[in-house]
Amino acid sequence: MHSFSFPTTIEFGAGTRSGLGAAVNALGSRRPILITDSGIANLPIFQEIRAALEAPGRAVGVYADFAGNPIESYVTAGVLRCREHEADAIVALGGGATLDVAKAIALMMHHPGQLFDYEDGRPDARPVDQPILPIIALPTTAGTGSEVGRSTVISDDQTKAKKIIFSPRLLPQLVIADPELTLGLPPHLTAATGLDALTHCVETYLAQGYHPMCDGIALEGVRLIANSLVRSYQHGNDIEARSEMLMASIMGAVAFQKGLGVTHSLAHALSTVLDMHHGLANGIMIPYAMGFNNAEVPDRLTDLAKAVGLDNPSGEGFIAYLEALKDTLGIPAKLREAGVTEEHLEPLTDVAFADGCHPLNPRTCHRADLLEIYRSAL
Repeated sequence: MHSFSFPTTIEFGAGTRSGLGAAVNALGSRRPILITDSGIANLPIFQEIRAALEAPGRAVGVYADFAGNPIESYVTAGVLRCREHEADAIVALGGGATLDVAKAIALMMHHPGQLFDYEDGRPDARPVDQPILPIIALPTTAGTGSEVGRSTVISDDQTKAKKIIFSPRLLPQLVIADPELTLGLPPHLTAATGLDALTHCVETYLAQGYHPMCDGIALEGVRLIANSLVRSYQHGNDIEARSEMLMASIMGAVAFQKGLGVTHSLAHALSTVLDMHHGLANGIMIPYAMGFNNAEVPDRLTDLAKAVGLDNPSGEGFIAYLEALKDTLGIPAKLREAGVTEEHLEPLTDVAFADGCHPLNPRTCHRADLLEIYRSAL
């Protein structure tokens, strides 16, 4: 077990969840609320975590009435539940969607107005200047790394457009990263979330800008994922592989403060327009996006090929590696296999071009470029 702060305090290692009760005590919480999705609420781990929170003089609340991609109405309902419980702290148990919902609830407990009044980049955005409920995060997937993120991504219920609310104050006070919590993750979710983590690391390394610290973290994350993702997928109880994936997920989320790229813009549109799982969308699109980028930064893709251990590293070799990895993990090779049709491409392109990730892509993306990448992936 290891303790370090980058960028927040992380307790990492198998069995670290045993310290949850002491962590809640350290916060001085007497009315914590456990936030998780409806699927996890039906699993034994939920009862274990709830039992760890219970103690004399402490009232434990629960909010678990949601599932799937995070939307504003989940946040609104969660704020009402927290206020009913008079919650003084949040314990968030789940994947990226749950952690994003929990962070948004923590924000809105004491901030006025509506959630999207705080959208990042909005000219008239309200300031994040009121108290925020403290959060203890227990991730159950190795993908988004939301547990170490300074933002929350929530979709509009009607338009499905993703909105980003950003503030360093949204960081959980404590992350309990226990790889044993990921052992029950089904293979298809292990694959999709793992490819999300890989995409974070890859796009960080390629993103424009000078940030050698993030570059180094991203390359090591790629190496860890290359060593452990297939093992986690094929042997779900391999605790060493699960540990490496959880660490790589955290590293990817720390690193992408440098920026992301075109893969994420293409994937965000697939989630917005077609409600596709974000990790799956990244997994389908990444080799096609890297084919586009290879013309601009072949040396950087060669570095990535070295990180995954290719004998004859090259940009083309790295793209071939991604295609083979997708096949091993059961990820569709083409968008058509995931239900995308030619009629979807124009609206997908509109949403992708409006997305904020591709401006930091190493190769400039015009609208026609994004449409062509979608067509190549169809």
